[in-house]
Amino acid sequence: MIDILDSKELYNKVEDLMNKRGWTIYELAKRAGISPNTLYHWRDRNSSPTLSLLEAICSGFEISVIDFLLNEDDLTLLTTEQQELVTLYSTLSTSQKKSILNLMRNMK
Repeated sequence: MIDILDSKELYNKVEDLMNKRGWTIYELAKRAGISPNTLYHWRDRNSSPTLSLLEAICSGFEISVIDFLLNEDDLTLLTTEQQELVTLYSTLSTSQKKSILNLMRNMK
């Protein structure tokens, strides 16, 4: 799993995904609905991204934040049911995700 406190490691993952797709910072910014300057600021100043920025970037890549943070090897550590939950969760809309989380919190 990526260390979410290591902004350089997070940005390296973003850069790797951009390279695999042949995208520039401008292309990712357009797809994520953010300013290219936001990405440059993160890269050049080693600032930490907010969760909303990570969500926007992942949306631009059409992946979930969980998929972004987990390495492929990490998924094998999950049980079959947990993997299914992660997969199903990543297909939900933002409002559906909020509903599921609220439901689960109320089940405690």
